[in-house]
Amino acid sequence: MRRTELENTAVAFQHAVDLGYTYLETDVHATSDGVLMAFHDATLDRTTDRNGAISALPHREVARARVAGKEPVPLLEDLLGAWPEARFNIDLKSDGAVLPMLEVLRRTQAWDRVCVGSFDQARLERARRLYGPRVATSCGPVDVARLRLASLSPLLRPTASRVPVCAQIPMSHGGFPILSRDVIRAAHRLGMQVHVWTVNEPEVMERLLDAGVDGIITDNTVALREVLVRRGRWNQPGPRTTKNG
Repeated sequence: MRRTELENTAVAFQHAVDLGYTYLETDVHATSDGVLMAFHDATLDRTTDRNGAISALPHREVARARVAGKEPVPLLEDLLGAWPEARFNIDLKSDGAVLPMLEVLRRTQAWDRVCVGSFDQARLERARRLYGPRVATSCGPVDVARLRLASLSPLLRPTASRVPVCAQIPMSHGGFPILSRDVIRAAHRLGMQVHVWTVNEPEVMERLLDAGVDGIITDNTVALREVLVRRGRWNQPGPRTTKNG
């Protein structure tokens, strides 16, 4: 969402829920004592009034930090409890977050309300083994490469032991195009949805929806809502996801 709301805070999530969003996105890091925090950066330095790596600090220290000097860093468990009807897309930002995530899922029984992803394929594979089939996962980088190969021919299929439920990808990376209509078709052929991040321009949102994507991850929650309302799709299940991390 636009930074009129404080990122990584309960205020930001509440703003999105008030707009009508039911799919929320965040990143997680674990403290040194294994408490899972909803926070994008590995350190507190950029957005809070404290310094230090989250993984090197106990929860009691991280709990004292205030985003922009105002709002505390939320626990993932608190977010899941605050909005029991919402579904969460969760990016495991560190290896240390994998086991605490499992513990949170066990305590909250939110197995069917989360989709877990990571930019680290090994981390994601470990999470898949630990969490089992009850937890949906998105594509890791190796999965995305396999999907691109599958888009070249209907005869080619990903060889992963467990097909992710969705491909959450940028339009391009490092100047190299990732998203195409062929990739979208291949994902759909394999039973995967396609979610594109991070899209903040209304005209780009329109083009992506025309191309057939299933979800858009955005910081600009108001703009995405307006686009979907114009298209008569706001009250339908599907492509509306807010990004808070």
